[in-house]
Amino acid sequence: MINNQLDDFSISEHYQEFSVTRRTLLTGHSHQAWPDCALSGLQEAWHDATVSVDDKWEKAFKKADKLKQFFAQLVGDPFHENYVLAQNTHDLLVRFLSALDWKKRKRIVTTDGEFHSMRRQLSRLEEEGVEIVRVPTSPFDTLCERINAEITENTTAVMLSAVMFKSAAIVPHLELLGETTTRKSIPLLIDVYHVLNILPFDVTANGLDNAYIVGGGYKYCQFGEGNCFLRIPNNCDLRPIVTGWYAEFGELEQAPDLNRTQYPRGGDRFQGSTYDPVSHYRACAVIDFFSENNLTPDFLRALSQHQIGILRQHFDELNCDRNIISRADVPLESIAGFLSLRTNRAESIQKALKKRNIWTDQRDGFLRFGPAPYLSDLQLKDAILALGELL
Repeated sequence: MINNQLDDFSISEHYQEFSVTRRTLLTGHSHQAWPDCALSGLQEAWHDATVSVDDKWEKAFKKADKLKQFFAQLVGDPFHENYVLAQNTHDLLVRFLSALDWKKRKRIVTTDGEFHSMRRQLSRLEEEGVEIVRVPTSPFDTLCERINAEITENTTAVMLSAVMFKSAAIVPHLELLGETTTRKSIPLLIDVYHVLNILPFDVTANGLDNAYIVGGGYKYCQFGEGNCFLRIPNNCDLRPIVTGWYAEFGELEQAPDLNRTQYPRGGDRFQGSTYDPVSHYRACAVIDFFSENNLTPDFLRALSQHQIGILRQHFDELNCDRNIISRADVPLESIAGFLSLRTNRAESIQKALKKRNIWTDQRDGFLRFGPAPYLSDLQLKDAILALGELL
C-alpha cells in the first residue's frame, strides 16, 4: 500500500519501465506513464487470445464492462449501462454528430478553445453549411452564461469541454447549460477528458444528468491509448447514422422492422464494430493498481494541486518578463491538472528542455507542464530552474 501523504509521497518505484526517475516526464496532461502492472494486462490479453481464440470475446467483454463501471464511477453516475467505448473520442464525436437532427436545425454552439478532434470536425461541417458559433473562452467566469445567450430554438447541439486543454482552466457553472438545453430539448455534449481522475466530478451536482459526456483514459487514468467512452442520458432516443453491427447485440427497443434500423437501449445504441480489446486489458490492470493503493480522485486532486503549487511558486520566483513568458493570474483551485505558460517561444523552449531530459509539450503559444503522481517535488523544482536558465 502506497503512503498517501503529500509530504513524503512515493510512487515512482511502480513505473520503472517508463524510467520516471531518470527523466522528468511533465507530460501528465497528455500522456502519463503507465504503471509496470500494465504489462500484466497485455500479457493476459495475449494469453486469452492464444488459449481461447475466438472465444476470447466473452472475457474481453467483461474487461469492457469493468472499464465502463470505472468511468461511470469517476463521474458519479450509477448507470454504467449508458456507456459505450471506442478507440478515441473522435470516433464517438462522429457517432454523436451523426445522430443529431440535421433536417430541422443546423447550428452548433461551442467555444473557441476546443481540442483538435472537435475543432477540426466542426470546421469541416461549417464548410458544408452548418452554422458553428464559437464563443470566446475568456473570461471563463461568464463562459457558460455567454454560451447560454447563443442557444436559440434552431440550435442542433451545444458542445464544449469542462476543462480547456490549452490553459487548464476549469469551466464553472456548467449547470446553466444543463438547465437550458434540457428545457429546450437540445443535446448537450461535455468533454471531460481533462477532468477524469484529476478532478472530482459528479454529473448530477453539475446539472448534467441529461448531458452526453465524452472522455478517455489516455491522460490522468494512465490507461494509454484506445480507452475512450461516451455516456448518454437515460432518456436518449437518438439514432446515430454511423452505427456498427455491435449495436445489434443488446436488447432492441422494439420488434424487428425490416424497413427501419433498430437500436438497443443504453449506451449500446452508439456501438461500433469489432475492436482491439488489448487496451481494455491494460486499463483494467491499472484500475486494480489504483484501487489497491487508494489512489482516488480526491487524493489525486490534492496531490496535483500540491505539485502545481510547487511549479507556480518556483516559476513566480524566476520573476520573468511577462512579455516573454507568463502564467494566468488565477487561483490555484481554478486550475485543473497542469500549469500552462503563455509564450511565443513555446516550441523552442520545449525542444531545449527535452535536450535536458525534461519532457513538456506546447500548443499554440502555450508551454504546458503536466505533473504526475510519480514525480518528486525536487524534479518539479529542477524543471522550473532549468526553464529559468534557458530564458
